[in-house]
Amino acid sequence: MPGTTFPILPQPFLRSIACLLCLSPLLAYSQTKNLVDTTNQRDLIDIAKDRFHIRMKKMHNRPNRKVYYSLLPTTSSIPGGGTALVTATNANFWLGNKKNTSLSNVTFSPSTSFTGRYVFPFRSSIWLNNNSWNFLGDTRYFIYPQYTWGLGGDHEEDAKIVANYQYFRFYHSALKRVKKYPFLFAGLGYDLDVHFAIKTDNDSLSLGKFTGYRFGTDNNGSSVSSGPVFNVLYDSRDNTVNAYTGLYANAIFRVNTRMMGSDDNWQSLFLDARKYISFNKAKKNVLAFWGYYWTAFSNNVPYLDLPAIGWDPSGRSGRGFQQNRYRGKGLIYLESEYRRDITDNGLLGFVVFANMNTVTEQYSNQFAYWHPGAGAGLRIKFNKRSNTNVAIDYGVSRKYNYFWINLGETF
Repeated sequence: MPGTTFPILPQPFLRSIACLLCLSPLLAYSQTKNLVDTTNQRDLIDIAKDRFHIRMKKMHNRPNRKVYYSLLPTTSSIPGGGTALVTATNANFWLGNKKNTSLSNVTFSPSTSFTGRYVFPFRSSIWLNNNSWNFLGDTRYFIYPQYTWGLGGDHEEDAKIVANYQYFRFYHSALKRVKKYPFLFAGLGYDLDVHFAIKTDNDSLSLGKFTGYRFGTDNNGSSVSSGPVFNVLYDSRDNTVNAYTGLYANAIFRVNTRMMGSDDNWQSLFLDARKYISFNKAKKNVLAFWGYYWTAFSNNVPYLDLPAIGWDPSGRSGRGFQQNRYRGKGLIYLESEYRRDITDNGLLGFVVFANMNTVTEQYSNQFAYWHPGAGAGLRIKFNKRSNTNVAIDYGVSRKYNYFWINLGETF
């Protein structure tokens, strides 16, 4: 839908500052970390123990080392369209005192559509004792036929083509806590994106000819983006898996360089802010906000590395949209969600959400079209110790809808 147009500032840095100002209402001071009281709470593990009369052997008290596992094999719709078998495995653990150490998280969620799409993602966020260090990892291998609509936000639903490619990602960073600021971290990392065997289902219509974009779009071609990243993080969430209160703000500046194997020299910036407001912590009643701004500073970015909906670092944005539906040199995303328990024991809950996104147009370089989405979801407590939920969401946008089951909250 057409909306108000406004030009991008010619200086990339000023454009980034403008986006930060848009997100500034989220950047209020947040509370210190708090552990959720699980007294009188119920989860699926409790139900399984009662139903099958399972007696758990009492473990020796090791409060700083206990690991909580969650495993969910299921079928659901997947971003990009279609249905897949998904096995979501989640391990949460503390590597220090729970009062001053965030919950570490490791996830492995392989999926297959049995029709040519295979996904093997492994992600981790490891917090050392007293949050002295945070190690972030994201390693993926995809075989990924997927629709693409080209650049900009004014393409009709049927103006698309199938792009087949294989994809390897390796993103790893180490962040050190800044002294005297308990929630502030800064560090360095390395990001690598490799796309190969890129082609369309239509041999007579290359991706470059369809999109009018010449970088990383040759038939049977490839693209490599490689370089260091500079990462600054502020994280005061009380639970990194399912927050009740707190603030998350992250800035990632990426410098791809031929010296480290990149096809071309180019840079990008990703700004992410999330705010959680709790109205009643005894019975979950939370309002959550999320916004991010993602931009490339160069004109030679490979097509599949350009900002696109659903391709943010967490891969969770755009509920109700097909992944890859909108792509451009710059992207703005905004989302809000209301979360509440249904049962007093915390076993069941619900969410309602709304989001909006816009990308820059290919030739005018303006944000000209805003695209809304909305939906609702059911939450089932899988593990009350780590506060991990089974998330069952249904999202809709213009001419598209999808149903998704996953472990953990979207943000």
